[in-house]
Amino acid sequence: MKKILLFFIVFITLTNCFSQEQTLKKPKIGLVLSGGGAKGFAHIGVLKVLEQAGVKIDYIGGTSMGAVVGGLYACGYNAKQLDSIFRETNFDNLINDFIPRSSKNFYEKKNDELYAFALPFNKFKIAIPTALSKGIYNYNLLNRLTKNVREVNDFNKLPIAFTCIASNIENGEEVVLNKGYLAKAMLASAAFPTLFAPVDIDGKLLVDGGVTNNYPIEEVRKMGADIIIGVDVQDDLLDRNKLKEATKILAQIINLQSIEKMKLKIKETDIYIKPDTDKYGVISFEDGPEIIKSGEEAAFSVYEKLKALGSFSEMNLNKGLAKSSDSIQINTIQIKRLKNYTRSYIIGKLGFKQKSNITYEDLKKGIDNIVATQNFSTVSYTLENNKNNDDLVLDLKESSNKTFLKFALHYDDLYKSGFLVNLTQKKAFVKNDVTSLDIILGDNIRYNFDYYIDNGFYWSFGFKSHLNTFNSNTKFDFNNGDILNQQGINTINIDFSDFSNQAYAQTIFAQKFIVGAGLEFKHLRIDSKTIDFIKPVFENSNYLSLFGYLKFDSLDNKYFPKTGWYLTGDFQYYAYSSDYNNNFNRFSIAKGEVGFARKITNKVAINFRNEAGFDIGENTIPFFNFVLGGYGFNTINNFKHFYGYDFLTIAADSYIKSSITFDYEFYKKNHLNLTANYANVQDNLFDTTDWISKPKYSGYALGYGLETIIGPIEIKYSWSPETNRTFAWFNVGFWF
Repeated sequence: MKKILLFFIVFITLTNCFSQEQTLKKPKIGLVLSGGGAKGFAHIGVLKVLEQAGVKIDYIGGTSMGAVVGGLYACGYNAKQLDSIFRETNFDNLINDFIPRSSKNFYEKKNDELYAFALPFNKFKIAIPTALSKGIYNYNLLNRLTKNVREVNDFNKLPIAFTCIASNIENGEEVVLNKGYLAKAMLASAAFPTLFAPVDIDGKLLVDGGVTNNYPIEEVRKMGADIIIGVDVQDDLLDRNKLKEATKILAQIINLQSIEKMKLKIKETDIYIKPDTDKYGVISFEDGPEIIKSGEEAAFSVYEKLKALGSFSEMNLNKGLAKSSDSIQINTIQIKRLKNYTRSYIIGKLGFKQKSNITYEDLKKGIDNIVATQNFSTVSYTLENNKNNDDLVLDLKESSNKTFLKFALHYDDLYKSGFLVNLTQKKAFVKNDVTSLDIILGDNIRYNFDYYIDNGFYWSFGFKSHLNTFNSNTKFDFNNGDILNQQGINTINIDFSDFSNQAYAQTIFAQKFIVGAGLEFKHLRIDSKTIDFIKPVFENSNYLSLFGYLKFDSLDNKYFPKTGWYLTGDFQYYAYSSDYNNNFNRFSIAKGEVGFARKITNKVAINFRNEAGFDIGENTIPFFNFVLGGYGFNTINNFKHFYGYDFLTIAADSYIKSSITFDYEFYKKNHLNLTANYANVQDNLFDTTDWISKPKYSGYALGYGLETIIGPIEIKYSWSPETNRTFAWFNVGFWF
C-alpha cells in the first residue's frame, strides 16, 4: 500500500514539474513592423492572417507606419477594426493637414478665399515651412483612436507591450519611445521628413524612425520576445529610371543605410514576411485595399509556420475594442509658452471652457480653430487624468512669421481685371491683433484695410476701410429711373465710388454665432460723363450710420458648397447725411440671408438660398436700393447676384429672392451646375402680400466651374423667360 501511495506521489510531482516546464517554455512572440508609408497597409493584411492562425502577440515594435499600425493593435484593436479605420481615413486630408472652413474666422476664410499666393517673412527674409503638413490632422485622429489608453504612460502596460522608433533630427541618433503619450510617440515615429513637421518630445526634435532604424528587431528581443515575426515593407534601392518623384528620392535616401542593416536583421528573424509592394509608393494611399491584400498573401505563404505558433484558445482570440464613450470631462485647460497671444484668445478659439463636458469632435474642432489662425508653428496637446476627469494641456509654439505678402488675380464683367497685392502684419501694436491692407490695381483702383483685435469669448474690436469703384453701362440710374426717363434712353454709363469706414465690436454668441455692432462713415459718389442736359453728378454725399449684425457660416466651401449652413442678419440706421440732393430723412435698412448645402451623393450636392431686405422710413435714399443682376463680382452694399438679368438691372427698396443650385463634381475640382432663381422686387414690397405672390422675376443658369490655386474659373450661360434674353458671364479667380 505504501509503495502504491509513493508511486502516486512521484507521478503527480513529475506531472506538475512537466506541466510547469511546458508553461515556462511557452515562447513569447514578438512582432516587428517596418516603415514604408502607404506600403505599411500590408501590416493589416498580415495581422488578419496571424489572427486566423491563432497567433497571440506578446510584444510589438514598429517604425513609421509600422508604429501606427502596431500601436493601434497594441491598444486592443483587431485586424478587422484596423482595416475599417484605414479605409475610412481620408489620406489626402491627412497629408494636406486639412482644416475645415467652418474652423476659420473671417480673416482665415479671407486668406483661403481671396489670396492665391502668400510669402511669409521673418526679419525681411522669406520664411520656408519645415514641412508640407504640421501633422495635426493625423494627431487628432490618433488621439481619438487611442482614447481608451490615454492614461497609460508606460507602453509595456498596454494590452500588448509596445515600443516604437523615432530619429533625433539634431544629432541623427535613434530614439526608442516606450513611455509617454502614445499618440505623440506614434506621430513622431511616422513624421516623414518634409512631408510632416518634426515632433518635439522631451526637448528632442524627432522625425521618422526609418532614418535610423526601420526594423526594430533588437528592441523587441530586449522586451522579452523568444520568437520574432517580422514584416518588411521597405523599398529595395531603386535605379534612376524609377527615381522620378520627390517622395521616392527621400525614401531612397532613408533606405541607403537601412538596406545593408536589413540583410543582417533578416537572418535574426524567425518568420520573415515580405509583402510584394514594389509597385506602390510611400503615398499610394488610394491603393490601400490592394496593399492590404498583398500582406495577406505574403503571410499565407508562411501560414504553416504561423499555425505552429498559434493557439485557438478563446483567451487568445483578439476580439477588438468595444465601442466606448466619446465624452471628455475637461477639468482644467493649461496653456504653455504664450507670449504674443492671450489666454482668452486661445479659449475663444477652442470654443469651450474649463469644467466642460465635450466630445472628441469638439476637441478636434477647437484644435483646428487654433491651427487655422496660422499663428502657431507647432500645436500639440495631451489629455492628462485628474480625478476621473481630464486636464487639457496645450503646448503652443508661436510662429516667428508675422509679416506676409500676398497676391491674387481676378476678372469679371463688372469690375473687369484686377491684380491684388496684400500686406498682412500680425501683432503690429498689441497682442492678438491683425493688420491687413489690400491694394487692387487694374481697370478700377480699389483698396481694403482691416485692423482687428481678436479677444475670443470676450468682446473683440476692429476697424475697416475700403474704396470700391467701377464703371458700367447699366439699366439702373440709382435714381428710381428718373434720369433714364428724362433722357429717353435705356442704359446709362455710370461711374460708381464707395468710400466706407467702420469701427465695430463683436463677440461669440452660443459658441457658434458672431454678434457685432458699430459705427460707419460712408462717402458715396455716382456720376455719368455721358449726360449733357442735367447735372452729371447724381450723388456726392457723406453718411453716418449705426449698424448691428449676426453671422453664422459653416459651409465647407464658399463657391461650391456641399455641406453646411449660412445665416446672416444686418440692420443699419442712417442718422446723418451731408445731403447732396437735399432729400435726406433718417431711415433704416434690414436684410438677411439663410441657406444650406447638402450632399445627395458623393458627387452631387444641392444648395438652397433665401434672402430678403427692406427699407424702413418715409423717404428712403434710392442710392441704397437693392439692386439685382449679373454674377461673378464681389457684392458690396445692397448689390445682389441674379441670373437671367444683366448687371445692376432690377432695383427697388425691398426684395425677396430664392435660389436652388444642383452641383455635380464630375471630376475632382471640376463642376457642372444648374441654378434657378426667383425674386419679387418692388418699393414697399412687404406693405402688401405681393411678396408671397408669383415671382415677377426669374432666371436660370447652366455653368462650369474649375477650382484652381487662384480661385474659381467659371463660365455661366444664363437666360430669363420674362425678357427672353441670354447672357454669358466669365469670371476668373477669387472675388474681390
